Amino acid sequence: MSETQKKFLVVAVFAYALLKGGVRPAWAQPASTTTPALPFPAMAGPLAANPNPISVDSGPIGKVYITGVVSGLAQWQTNPDPGDSTTQVDLSNGQVFVQKPDGLVQFFVHAGFYSLPSLGTAYVNAINTTSDLYGPLPEAFITLAPTDEWSIMGGKLPSLPGLEGTFSFENMNIERGLLWNQTYSVARGVQVNYSHGPISLALSWNDGFYSNRLSWLFGSATWKVDDADQLIFMGTGNTLTTSISTSATPLLQNNSQIYDTIYTHTAGRWSFSPYLQYTFVPRSPSIGVPHDLATYGAALLGDYVFDGGFRLGRLSLDGFSLPFRVEYIASSGSGAGGGLLYGSGSAAWSITVTPTYQYERFFTRAEFSYVGANHTTAGFAFGPSGSNTTQARLLLESGFLL
Repeated sequence: MSETQKKFLVVAVFAYALLKGGVRPAWAQPASTTTPALPFPAMAGPLAANPNPISVDSGPIGKVYITGVVSGLAQWQTNPDPGDSTTQVDLSNGQVFVQKPDGLVQFFVHAGFYSLPSLGTAYVNAINTTSDLYGPLPEAFITLAPTDEWSIMGGKLPSLPGLEGTFSFENMNIERGLLWNQTYSVARGVQVNYSHGPISLALSWNDGFYSNRLSWLFGSATWKVDDADQLIFMGTGNTLTTSISTSATPLLQNNSQIYDTIYTHTAGRWSFSPYLQYTFVPRSPSIGVPHDLATYGAALLGDYVFDGGFRLGRLSLDGFSLPFRVEYIASSGSGAGGGLLYGSGSAAWSITVTPTYQYERFFTRAEFSYVGANHTTAGFAFGPSGSNTTQARLLLESGFLL
């Protein structure tokens, strides 16, 4: 049995025990019907978190809530990169979340194993992803909330720029998209939040692409137009030029600026999230960037949620949904490692469809994705030699939201 299979077995047994309720001590009973909506981890849907999580009465601290996720993934793809393979079977999530979401002092702790499948990049298994990127404690922070309007967070913060979250279960699709590949996921630092009426503001000083250098500034403004519409502007960038280059800290992206405009709209069982993204890396010969680099991207994410009124013969479609994503991204300039995409001046587009089913805490979803690249540079695209310009994938992910 491989290490990955052993990890998956351990987490699966833990998940089964929680679901059956056989290992809960007296002080860890299901929360009451007044359980507050837990803010973390943030989930875009259609997957829904457990509405009745385990709660622990911690005396003067108050109630602490425990949730989690365990899921496995199977993948088939064309034109795998060197070191990658045509097929994969792996643990995609084996994680536990502990949080106190109310009061003056709040906290969130996220522990476990994870893989981060994304379009147009080689798949890395959960053991190596966890070890090479953010470790078995990818997110952990304390929040001080002196009023309902003001709060300050400090620690390992969740994803800030872009639309999509870091972990697969947080998103509409299993894989994150081409635009997500240009943004950072976990940053260490502090963040101040303010909200009043329909307006929410955030300002953060952090280490960006997990560089361990507090040189990144982030700001966002959110306007909730009404119950169906929301508009977000956000920008972030490195205030210094740094030569750090690791698995978690890509050299070019860590010296970039990122700007996003995101609009969300819901209409009955439909939801849509179109957004625009621009990234910029200024000229810096000291890190191998002789000319300015940039990417220009646009994406549309959407979802349709079925109800019991839809049937295929005797089969009810209640619990089924159909998320999708289409993207286009282009790059300009030349620099180290072939630039920001698949070679200097390259462009790419993608389409992703992810039929999803959730019954209570169990979920399963399939996914088809296709990436096409143009104006690529040999050695920086797909396949063993980096010269193929397309990549198709089929994925299946199943698990439990605890």
